[in-house]
Amino acid sequence: MKYEYKPSFDKTLGKMHSIRKEEASSAISELIDFFETGKKPRGLGLKHLKDTFWEIRFNIRDRIIFTMENDTVSFIIAGNHHEIKRFLKRI
Repeated sequence: MKYEYKPSFDKTLGKMHSIRKEEASSAISELIDFFETGKKPRGLGLKHLKDTFWEIRFNIRDRIIFTMENDTVSFIIAGNHHEIKRFLKRI
C-alpha cells in the first residue's frame, strides 16, 4: 500500500493548532497500522462515504477524508464536521 498527502491536506492540516495536528497524525498512524495488520483500532471511526472516498475521525469534531484507489491511499482534507460537509458537497 502506498500513502500520499495531497497539497489540500497539507494546507488544511497546517491551519490547525498543534494538538489537533498531533491527533490527526495519530489517527493516520492507526489507519496505516490497520491496513498493514488488518486489526482495526477502537475509536478510529472509519466510514465509507461514496465511490473511493472514506473518512476517519481524529477527535469528536474533526475528520480526515481520504481516497483509496488500487494500492494507493491519498489523504485529501482534514477539518471539522462543517468543513468536511462543505467539501463533500463539491465532489
